Amino acid sequence: MTDTTDFRSAFRGTFSGVLRWPQLDALWVTLRGVADDGWYIYAVGEAPPSRVASAEEFNRFIDEVDVLLRREHQEDYCGIVYADSFEVPAFVKIFDPNNLGVSCGYSDNPPLPGWILSRIPPADLRAGALPGNRRRWWQHLFS
Repeated sequence: MTDTTDFRSAFRGTFSGVLRWPQLDALWVTLRGVADDGWYIYAVGEAPPSRVASAEEFNRFIDEVDVLLRREHQEDYCGIVYADSFEVPAFVKIFDPNNLGVSCGYSDNPPLPGWILSRIPPADLRAGALPGNRRRWWQHLFS
C-alpha cells in the first residue's frame, strides 16, 4: 500500500466527534504530549506538506486553530473536530467553521475539513475530489 492509499484509507476511516469544548481541551493536551512524534499539518486546498512539522510548529498550530475555532464557532458545543482516537490519535480532522455545509449527518458531497493533522504523509484531497471539468472551470475562472 502506498502512502497516498494509506492516507485516503485513514481519511475514510472511523472517527469520533469532539462534542464539547472540554473534550477539545483534552484532545489538545493529548496531542501536545505527542508533538514530537512526526505530525503533518495539512491545510486542505494547499499543496500537501512534504515534511512533518516541528514540535514548535505543531503546538503553535494547535494554539492558533483553537483560538480560531472558539472565535468563529460561537456555539456552546464544539462538534467540528473529529479524531480517529482520543487516547492515541493518529489522524484528526478539523472543519472550518465558515465552511461546514453538512459535516454532520449524510451528504453525497460532504465538505472537506479545513485542516488535517496526520501521522501519515497527506495526499492531495482537492485533486481527488474535483472532476476534470470542474477543475478546468476553476482554472479558467481564475487564470
